Amino acid sequence: MEIFTVDGEADQPVGGPSLTAGGREKHLAIALQCGGPGTLTQDGREAVLRAGDFTVFEPARPCRLRSEGQTVCFVVPRHALGLNSAELRPITWTTVRGDQGLGALVSCFLSGLATQAADCGPEVGERLAGHAMNLLASLFVGQLGHDKDGSAEPDASHVLLLRIKAFIEEHLAEPDLTPGAIASAHQISVRYLHKLFQGEATTVSRWIKQRRLEKCREELHRGGRSALSVSAIAQRWGFPHPAHFTRAFRAAYGMSPSQWQAAHTAAPAR
Repeated sequence: MEIFTVDGEADQPVGGPSLTAGGREKHLAIALQCGGPGTLTQDGREAVLRAGDFTVFEPARPCRLRSEGQTVCFVVPRHALGLNSAELRPITWTTVRGDQGLGALVSCFLSGLATQAADCGPEVGERLAGHAMNLLASLFVGQLGHDKDGSAEPDASHVLLLRIKAFIEEHLAEPDLTPGAIASAHQISVRYLHKLFQGEATTVSRWIKQRRLEKCREELHRGGRSALSVSAIAQRWGFPHPAHFTRAFRAAYGMSPSQWQAAHTAAPAR
């Protein structure tokens, strides 16, 4: 998480100072109005903020702020919120009131984080950032009505599981994607990570394996003259040993990767 402050009354552009153009596309920004009012505009959309209010915007595109006070921006990876692009779309540019409901709790926590972050060590800072993203994810899941039992308040473990699945998806091709690495990235124990997946009738490792096999199957299905070899596709998605990949693929889909590729590759036109 990156935190930066925009001060002053001038109409000025807003964006994370350390993000490259490419990096911005993988991030979202939360603008918290700490003194105000303020107005944030981007692509013809506008969010009017009072002190304590906040909104979500995309730092990848030009954005302008008109403010009579201080605005603090928190830049976070998209995957950290556990929501896909379609789910994030209605959340962006929605003003969340900082004086009611869960929005008040989130606003208070973010305000404190902005004030104290500089005095925290790296480990404490990472944990606080994780708590902030859990709170934001809980708020947004509640707004979307995605809590699994239909209750008014989202289940915290469900929100965390969504974030973890999104993290797995983001890092699926990385060979060191292990339960230990996933648990560490979310400041939880490996034991608790396994507990979260018990309700999914699978394990963390099986989930990763299943998603990797699905990615391989998709690439094999596309085929074409420029298609990668079976071994190259397997390597790309975390299967370094061809024999192991072939056995896993056959067990999942009833045929070898080569047979699947041949069956789903269109014959060349004559």
